[in-house]
Order: sequence, then structure tokens, then C-alpha cells
Amino acid sequence: MSSAAPTARENGVSERAIRTTDRVRLPRRARLVAAVSRHRADLLVGLVFVMLAGWLTHGLWPDPTGRVLALNPEDQVLYEWFLTVDARALLGDFGLHTDRMNAPDGVNLMANTSVVALGLLFAPVTLVFGAPVTFALLAAGNLAATATAWYLLFARLLRVHRLAAVLGGALCGFGPGMVSQTNSHLHMTAQWLLPVVVWLVVRLLRAADTGRAGPDRRRLVTSAVGLAAVVCGQVFVGEEVLFLAAVTLLVMAATMAVVDRDLTRRALPAFVGGMALATGLALLVLARPLWLQFAGPLGVADGMFSPHYFSADLRSWWAVSPLTLLGDERSAALTTGPAEYNTFLGWPLLVVTAGCALWLRRRPLALACLAGILVMGTLSLGPEVVHRGEGTGLPGPYALLAGLPVVDGALPMRFALAVPPLAATILVLALDRALRAGRRARRLALVTAGVVLLPLVPTPLPTAARTPVPEFVTAGHWRTCVEPGGVLMPVPLATPKDPWPMRWSTAADAAFGMPEGFFIGPHGRGGSAAMGVAPRPTSTLLAEVARSGLRPVVGANQRRRAAEDVRHWGVSCVVLAVATAHADSLRLTLEALYGPSSRVADAWIWRV
Repeated sequence: MSSAAPTARENGVSERAIRTTDRVRLPRRARLVAAVSRHRADLLVGLVFVMLAGWLTHGLWPDPTGRVLALNPEDQVLYEWFLTVDARALLGDFGLHTDRMNAPDGVNLMANTSVVALGLLFAPVTLVFGAPVTFALLAAGNLAATATAWYLLFARLLRVHRLAAVLGGALCGFGPGMVSQTNSHLHMTAQWLLPVVVWLVVRLLRAADTGRAGPDRRRLVTSAVGLAAVVCGQVFVGEEVLFLAAVTLLVMAATMAVVDRDLTRRALPAFVGGMALATGLALLVLARPLWLQFAGPLGVADGMFSPHYFSADLRSWWAVSPLTLLGDERSAALTTGPAEYNTFLGWPLLVVTAGCALWLRRRPLALACLAGILVMGTLSLGPEVVHRGEGTGLPGPYALLAGLPVVDGALPMRFALAVPPLAATILVLALDRALRAGRRARRLALVTAGVVLLPLVPTPLPTAARTPVPEFVTAGHWRTCVEPGGVLMPVPLATPKDPWPMRWSTAADAAFGMPEGFFIGPHGRGGSAAMGVAPRPTSTLLAEVARSGLRPVVGANQRRRAAEDVRHWGVSCVVLAVATAHADSLRLTLEALYGPSSRVADAWIWRV
């Protein structure tokens, strides 16, 4: 190098060119070190978000298999089962319709929030360590990844002050709605692809708007292809999140078209063409999965949840979530449960966001975000505005959309989940502007940010111990009475209200099927969407014994129905864990139905 440098200078080669050449020739390890050095601040921010997410979910970490999120444990059982079924793809046994629950009909995974992409991505973890470990990783990982993705979008796309980007990312990833949905709704908290969607849409717009030179067709096509790929990925992570993002972006685009007419005139034709290309490419991939979801076997085309029940209370918007540092448990009465604190943003955030939007009124992006907040916020109020739990008689804008396909499947109160990223964008723009002003403006901005965010600081999610899975399952004794792929009947059977027996299937890597269960299917009146299926006579009988502990009178009629039910389900083995509540009454009832039992490990079994 010492002899090469003078020669290069003599030939007119700059020192900068020499350093560039040397950097290209660096070994891979040195290039990696250089990259880490360049992105050190970003990595540090991501690490802080990971630590915060780990702290919020720390109750699961000492024993993921033995602990459960206490505020919504039934849904955690369901998602762990989904993750287990998804992971079977590595074993060569996976489809969008599975026979491992609701035997013999099975379950349509596309009609359920089955987080297929997450299950496939974490399949090695699930198969080696178990679905509870995967669930814990995703519960924390979704929060940290979402916050980091929004931080990077603010820092890179808007080029704002790093502190402003950090606070904006924190609000997006750890806002009240996100923390609340972490109570087992993995499909709602996996929002880390949304900033990528936004970035690709903006990239598409910039490619369409290149002034007199005309659209950059190459960049337009690559952006459309990338957008189609990300949209397809999000469909298999969580369709509801994608739907909310699409509605929000549509509102923002319409606002931008009105506010910035010059941009609309220059870019609209090429932008619409690029979006059409992205839509067409996505539909090529999604056509069959979407057909399966809405019109395929056990598919559902309508929503099963009442929009009147799942509507946001107007008062909840300026209330503080009970899951925050300054939370008030009395506010919990303003929503349907601890997994739906979607609107609890507190009055300081609402007031400051409105003030910042007024301050930034000359920026089209701020006005577009404000329009998005107003539209998505009012849609969250549902078909009738409710205040403090009482109907006001005033129709909400959602009434105009109720009953429409796809829209009918989204809960009105979840439209509010689009508000924090929009509010964060306005706050980020305002904070960046203030931080670049004088010292007094910086101090005022930081104090205001503290006042706004302090009521939103979350507290760790409560956890509880859960009943262990019987050794009969965990030690593999189930193979003595049912072949892999066969049907095992746990007693009592899994239901939407009591899905705990589904953990048996989860612990066995979903190697066997089960009757009935907790899922969505077209089993309601007239084929409408419903949770689970109508119980057959035997499952109803056993559920009543499990509830009351009273032994019923079993006669020939009950034995005949019991035999018909196991034939219908294709059951080869009936299993009762010794530790089950009212186990003696259940065992005697089962012996009256199916004959003498055999004891294997910590379970009684009947080979039927």
C-alpha cells in the first residue's frame, strides 16, 4: 500500500478513490464491522425496544410452557395451536385446511386468524422448543419489531431528528392498543410490515412523479412488485391489519389529491398504473387462498361479531388504559375486555396532536394524517355512538359500511388502531421542527412530549400459572392408543369457552386430530360464521358432568349415541386425565358408556 499510494497520486487518482477501493477489498468480517459502526445508533434503538418488549412480557419468560397471559388465556391456547399446525410444514404435513381439529370436517385456516406466515417462519423454534416458547417470542417480538420499523421509516423517509423518530416509533409499537392486543392477538400486533408497505407506496409515488422527464418506469415496476410481495406476506400474517392500513392509506391519498393538486396532476396516471400492477400481481398469488377463505370448504364470507357490541365508547378516547403506568381500572368498563383497549389514548395526546396538526397545516402530509385520524376514529364508534356505555341514538359513520363484504369481518373498535401511527407522524414532524429551532422551543417540545407520553407508558402484562399437560401426552404414551394422524378424544372436549384440551394437541406437535374445538367456521344459523360447532350429545353429556360433578343415569340410549358420536368423529381413543376436575364422576360415566378403562401414566383410556 505504501508504494501504491504515490503512484496513484502521480496518475491523478484521489485519496478518496483509494479509500473507496480499499473499502471494497475489505474482508467480509471487516465490512460487517463497518456496517455495524455506521448503523450503531439504529441498532441501539432497536435493542432498547427489544428490552422494553421483553420487560412487558417478562412474566412468560421464566417458564413459557407453565405460564399464560392472565387477561386472555383462551386465545393464547388457540394461537399456540395455530403455530403448532403451521410448523408441521417442516414435516411435510401442512395445508390451508387442516384435519387436526373439528374431526372429521376439519378447519379452514384462511377463515381463521391462523398467522400462517409467522408459524412457518418460527417452525424450527416450535418443533424444538414448543409453541409456548414461540408465542412468547412473538408476543414480545411483534412489539419491538413494529416500533423499530416505524422508527426507521420516520428516520429514513421523513429524515427527522433521531429523538423524534424514536418517540414516534415507541408510540406506534407500544401504544395502548398494541400492548392491549398483545394479550394473545398475534395477528393484530404483527404490524412490522406496515411501514414497509408505506415506504413502497411512497416510493411508487415518487417514481410516478419525476417532473418533465416522465415517470421512472423501472422504479415504478420494482416498487409495484415489492408492494405486491409485502401485501401477500401480510395477508398470511394478519389480514385485518392490512385491511385497516388499506383504508387509512386510501383516506390519506384522497386528502393528498385534494390538498396538493399539482402533485395529483403530475403523478396520478402513473401512480394508479403502478398500484394496478401491484394489485394484479398480488391477486395472482392470493386468488386461491382468498377463494378458500370466503367460498371454499368451511370458509366464511361474513363476520361473526356484532358491530354494535364491538364498538368504541366515545368516552374511551380520552380515558387512560388500565394497562399503563397511570391507568385506572374503572376505565375497563368502557370496552369489551383487556385485549381491546384500542382507543385509550388520553386527552393530552389528543389535544397536543390537534395543536401540532394546526401548527403544521401547510404540510400536506400532516393534513392527510389528520384526515385519517378523523375518519378511522369516527369509524371505530360503530353503527351507533355510545357514551359511557349508553347509546346516544346518533348513527355512526360505520353504519354506512355495515354488512359490506370484508368490512363486515373487521371489528369497528379496531379501526382505532390506525390512529397511533397517524398521530405519531404528526407529532414526529412537529417535534423535529421544534428540535431544530431555538433552545426555548426545544425545551418546550421535550416537556410537551413527556406530558403526552407519560400517561401511555405501559406496565408489564399480568401472567398466571396454567394446568400442566398430562404426562400421557408429553411422554408420548398417546401413541399406544391412537396412530399419528388419528383422532383422540380428550374428556371433556375442547370448546370456545374452555379450549384447554387443545394444549394436548399442541404438546404433541398436532400429530393427532381432535373432535370439536375452538375455531371459526360456517356452523351458525343458515351457514353463517360461528365460533366452534354445535356439540354432539356425548360432548354435551360429558361437559355437564365436568361442570357439576354429578353422575347421570346412563342407559341404552346414551350408549347408542356415544357409539354413534365416536364413529362420526373417527375416534380411536378416549382419554381422561387423572387430574381433571370431577375425574371420578367422569371416569364412571365413561365406563358406563364405553366399558372398562385402562390406566396409562396419569390418564385413563378407552380404546373405541
